[in-house]
Amino acid sequence: MNKNSLKMWLETARPKTLPLAAASIVTGSALAYWRGGFSWQVALLCLLTTLLLQILSNFANDYGDHRKGSDTAERIGPLRGIQQGAISAAQLKTALFVLIGASLLSGALLIFVAYQSAVDFIAFLLLGIIAIVAAITYTVGEKPYGYMGLGDISVLIFFGLLGVCGTYYLQVHQLDLMIFLPALSAGLLATAVLNINNLRDIEQDKKAGKHTLAVRLGPTKGRFYHCALLFVGALCYVIFALFAFTHWLGFIFLLSYPFLLKHALFVYRSRDPLALRPMLAQMSMLALLTNLLFSFGLLAG
Repeated sequence: MNKNSLKMWLETARPKTLPLAAASIVTGSALAYWRGGFSWQVALLCLLTTLLLQILSNFANDYGDHRKGSDTAERIGPLRGIQQGAISAAQLKTALFVLIGASLLSGALLIFVAYQSAVDFIAFLLLGIIAIVAAITYTVGEKPYGYMGLGDISVLIFFGLLGVCGTYYLQVHQLDLMIFLPALSAGLLATAVLNINNLRDIEQDKKAGKHTLAVRLGPTKGRFYHCALLFVGALCYVIFALFAFTHWLGFIFLLSYPFLLKHALFVYRSRDPLALRPMLAQMSMLALLTNLLFSFGLLAG
């Protein structure tokens, strides 16, 4: 494999999305530590499984979009390896099967290490299979749900509710309703990253028949929706902190809020999709920063 080919595979894996995927595991593990149930073995296996699933999703996304012709040279985002001809559809399909196997292996090891009852074993086995199917069918298949405007709810579930609550449960082995607040926050901020991507590509997606939620809402309502995602996500962190923290360090996540506000105002005022291109990486970093500060507050406060 030459350097250019390796670079194309790395770009297809979209390494910039991996820290955001890891953020839910960090948050869930920090919550488990806060509750006195942290396990580094379980946390590491959760992280590995999540990263493999994210790469699988990224590969499947490129493969599905290529098969449907929705990723063309007209798109504002960066061109992927399969678009440039550096990776063939057959090669990418083979890589999908390799990643499915790796995800199954990692997930099985996680369940074996973490489960404490038959119910745990069966529940997380089913959730793991659902996660793999969801990663693939986002853009692959006859009726991919990403083309039906359901990508946002999928990100909310897998990057938030399942990522945070699942990681927490596998270490603590119980669920507290309070945990759903930071889980919802993490999911909403991750959904905002997807929404930026969809707002940026709204015209091209419309032409390709990719009916994302941004396409269905339109650019104006889509920008308002983006601000709502950030507001509700930020509010859930604050509500949790008010009930859970007594030390000021627990509120250190508020340091990211001025940047979230600035980002929201820029997106709301922007009319040119090209102006949103750098906002994708910015939103991803802000989501990661907020999650890391919140997790630090759990550990230190």
